[in-house]
Amino acid sequence: MRISPSILACDLSDIAAEINSVSEADYIHIDVMDGIFVPNISFGLPVIASARRRTAAVFDVHLMIDRPERYLSDFKKAGSDILTIHAESTSDPLRVIKEIRSLGMKSGIAIKPATPVSEILKYLPFADLVLVMTVEPGFGGQSIIKSCLKKATELQDLKRKNGYSYIIEADGGIDENNLPEVSASGVEVSVMGSAVYKIPIEKRNVKIAEFKKI
Repeated sequence: MRISPSILACDLSDIAAEINSVSEADYIHIDVMDGIFVPNISFGLPVIASARRRTAAVFDVHLMIDRPERYLSDFKKAGSDILTIHAESTSDPLRVIKEIRSLGMKSGIAIKPATPVSEILKYLPFADLVLVMTVEPGFGGQSIIKSCLKKATELQDLKRKNGYSYIIEADGGIDENNLPEVSASGVEVSVMGSAVYKIPIEKRNVKIAEFKKI
């Protein structure tokens, strides 16, 4: 299991230190919300660019914004490594995914709890990552919707049958208690917010190392 701590749950007064406190993690998950696609506002380009100057961590950037195609090159310049868009956020997801790749980033496609895998089948050959939302996007601290894990199992089956190379990520309500079930479903990367950042800073990397063994 790979772990992507979500800085939405960290101490925002010192983001750089909070990112560096989880150096054992595989990625750093950054939720960008515009108050339109989801009913919340979070980080923007300046925060990503500022954090990039303080760390070499892999930035796993999740765009919960309307018409993300307007800002792809800006997110590249800010320091994004993986850029994930929602299938529901743009009229032409395939074009956006291809453009993300052309800019030198890995491309991800995300689906909300109500969106079936069948809605994104045509994008799977071009995606580097598929993000299964296990809560309604927009707010941290929600409880996991376990029925969404069936999508991860379905995506694993499709990956094996078709030789696809995407990795499967899940985001929402994942913690130490449900991580074994999440892993068993086929999820390869778990986004964890408060489950990581509620741990005392000096113990976070030890705990992340334990999570990665699940």
